[in-house]
Amino acid sequence: MNLVIQGGPLPTLLLERVAAATGATATEPRSPQAIVLADARRSAAFNDLIPLIEAEKLDWAFVESGKKLSDFGLICFDMDSTLITIECIDELADFAGKKAEVSAVTEAAMRGEIDYRESLRRRLALLAGLDARVLASVFSERLQLSAGARELLAAAQQAGLRTAILSGGFTYFTERLRIELGFDFATSNELEIAGGKLTGRVVGEIVDAAVKARHLVRLTHELGLRKDQVIAIGDGANDLMMMAEAGLAVAFHAKPATRARADVAINVGGLDSLLNLFD
Repeated sequence: MNLVIQGGPLPTLLLERVAAATGATATEPRSPQAIVLADARRSAAFNDLIPLIEAEKLDWAFVESGKKLSDFGLICFDMDSTLITIECIDELADFAGKKAEVSAVTEAAMRGEIDYRESLRRRLALLAGLDARVLASVFSERLQLSAGARELLAAAQQAGLRTAILSGGFTYFTERLRIELGFDFATSNELEIAGGKLTGRVVGEIVDAAVKARHLVRLTHELGLRKDQVIAIGDGANDLMMMAEAGLAVAFHAKPATRARADVAINVGGLDSLLNLFD
């Protein structure tokens, strides 16, 4: 494996500690903003150094030597706070005057402190009676793609990867993004609407961590791919099962518990900084 650290220069003393902790046999600059430590291994000693690396506002990643983006066949994105900058449910709650209350539950769920299904039920109940027209307002006025999202997606599509949004969010947003950005697949929760208002429930099965992972595995098999040919990108506890089913698990501006179980941690750069990891 190679350890790639990017975002700026790594202080010499810290570089020496990282090299010792990972058993790296050589270090070489990949660019003024990135350094590669060859034959590195993930270890408890490296994990102890992660706070120091991140304090320098640097991103890190363990990737196979010689890996190219075209070696993969599928890339899957979480939507809220990953592909896009917002949590859609929090912005919907803002229109209901309940953003702080809903955001607190969202944060607890992302940290893994509340079961996702229970957290979604709680949050949706607070939105019951909200005019469904606010969905369009959130999409047109507040939804923005994360930095580097278009660039990463375009590079993945050009390299021949199939693309998917696997989200615990809502179909109103995932379907529009799928069409607008040219994603091949999208899975999320469908909001129930009656009389032009949200009922505070979803239609059918709740898309939680297990369901996201199940869809990733399904797509992997349907496309005739191996696990090591799949990339999964997420930011919270609800993404961990999905990320565990991928060959390359990417934590994007993620919670500490999610970063700890990822192969790649992007805390500073945009989504397109993932492209710097491949030959």
